[in-house]
Amino acid sequence: MKTEHLGWELVSEQKLVDNEWIDFRQSDWRFPDGMELGPFYTYHRKDFAVIAALDEEGRFVCVRQFRQGIRQITTEFPAGGIEKGEDPLDSAKRELREETGYVSNDWTYLASIPANATMADNYAHLYLARGCRREAERHLDVTEFVDVEVLDAEEVHALIRRGAFAQAVHAATYYMAKEALSDTGL
Repeated sequence: MKTEHLGWELVSEQKLVDNEWIDFRQSDWRFPDGMELGPFYTYHRKDFAVIAALDEEGRFVCVRQFRQGIRQITTEFPAGGIEKGEDPLDSAKRELREETGYVSNDWTYLASIPANATMADNYAHLYLARGCRREAERHLDVTEFVDVEVLDAEEVHALIRRGAFAQAVHAATYYMAKEALSDTGL
């Protein structure tokens, strides 16, 4: 399928904020019909890993924490930033251990998807970890105040339906994990 006729052309771009947390930019674009428009705002953040972690009883290991964007405490899967040069799977294993103290020897790659294709250029790398067991002490970052909560699939599904499992990428991870589990007959 030809799609070249849909592309936009960057006319100008300016960094507004560039620090360890975000690279925020303002840009002007030329549309396929020749019209120019701006400003559009985009940002760059690190890619990150999201882990649908199942314990040895088949329950999801989740975390609860405050999210300043929506100013709410959310339930979600363990997740975290991928450091420069770090393999996404290694990051997923590290984040699961750091946030929850759980580890796994059974990892399945689910997908890599844009975190917010309208405004950002980073990707979420989604994984399923099975047979998770608590083996380590948690090592939280200075900005992390996190409770660990173990939920069965029906509880996670109910949270998603109520909007209380508020991270869209995490909800997508849940459904991809459920599909991967049904494909294997588990």
